[in-house]
Parts: sequence; C-alpha cells; structure tokens
Amino acid sequence: MSDRQIYDITPFTHLDYPGNLACIVWFCGCNMRCMYCYNSDIVFAKEGNYQVEDLYNFLEKRIGLLDGVVLSGGEPTMHDLFPVCRKIRQMGFSIKLDTNGLNTDMIRDLIKEGLIDYIALDFKAMNGKFGYVTGSSRYQNFIQTLQLLVSSQFHFEVRTTVHADLLQPEDINFMMRELKSYGYEGSYYLQKFVETKNNIANLEKPKKDFDETLLEDTLEIVWR
Repeated sequence: MSDRQIYDITPFTHLDYPGNLACIVWFCGCNMRCMYCYNSDIVFAKEGNYQVEDLYNFLEKRIGLLDGVVLSGGEPTMHDLFPVCRKIRQMGFSIKLDTNGLNTDMIRDLIKEGLIDYIALDFKAMNGKFGYVTGSSRYQNFIQTLQLLVSSQFHFEVRTTVHADLLQPEDINFMMRELKSYGYEGSYYLQKFVETKNNIANLEKPKKDFDETLLEDTLEIVWR
C-alpha cells in the first residue's frame, strides 16, 4: 500500500457526523465492488493525494474549529487505523467510522481501545442479493459486526443505498426484520441512489418504481 493512502480530505461538513462539525478523510481502496458506488475513483485508487502526516498537519490547524473527523472511503478498515485514531484523539477530535463491517476484528479492537465514538454501518443487501450487489461473499462478516455493535451497546446507525432495480420495498422490509432479529432498535437510514458518470456498474436512473407505501414500520425509517 502506498504511503499516500488518503485519496482526499473534505475540510468541512455538518451533515456526515450527527451533531458535529467535521472533516471527512477518504481512504483509498475497498474490499467491495458495490454496483451503485459513486466513489469508484477512490475504490480503485492504488495511491491517494495525501499521507497521514498531511492529515495531521491539516487537523492541527482545525483544533477548536472542528468537533470531529469522519473516516470514510473506500473502506477505511483496510488500513491500519490505530495510529491514525490515536493521533486524532490526542488532538481532541471525536471520530466517526463509515464502514461496510467486513473487518469485525479491527472494529472490535478500535471500540475496545476507545478510539472511535460513532459508526455508520452500511447494510448493502440481504444475504440472497449481497454477493450480486457488492461483489463480496462475506455477508456473515457484516452480521458479526452488527452483532458486536448491538451487544456492546455502541453508538451506531445502519444505512442502505436504494436503487430500485436492485432493492425493492420487500427487500428493505426483509432487511429491517433481519436487523430487528439481531437486536437493532435504532433508526434505519435509507439514501436514494444518485446517478453519476462513474458509478462502478454504470447504473443509470432506476427503471423500476419504488413504492414507499409498501415499507413496513419495523424500524423508524429516515430518508436522506
């Protein structure tokens, strides 16, 4: 892996980390190939534009101005996040992790060390469609991470990107029941597919309709 493991840094957001003014750190690479992913440049990047030292220099100038740091990608848990999180912690920032949940061991250890404060866990699809949507067969890794977060009572949210040609209301209903069965009681965040020129599967606007009235009230649904 290149020393330039950070693809980009978004200097300011008030939307991506609930209750916090934050920056976003976009790590290169991913262990999924989600069909709708609009960050394909980041997913396939072997080298980014910044080293971690560049991030630290940036954050030094934001002490007192930002509350937190969002670690995103790509998939940030493909990188050694421990020294990064420790350094960010020393500077007084809280940390949110965006993750697909495949690296359960790292997530467990980050929580155990108290190095992260909040997680956004991406629920890509139910088991029957998971491999097709993500290009990964590691659905059980996601479930293990879900179980870890529920059992540890860690502060996290679950979110799903909805492209109507891939996921229909009956799929979302099944996924909500799955979440509920593992003890998840929080809000379920749904985000509509945004058409871009460089999503991984070159998906266009869905041909199918998505009838929101068919969604069950198993969990509180919040659209983003």
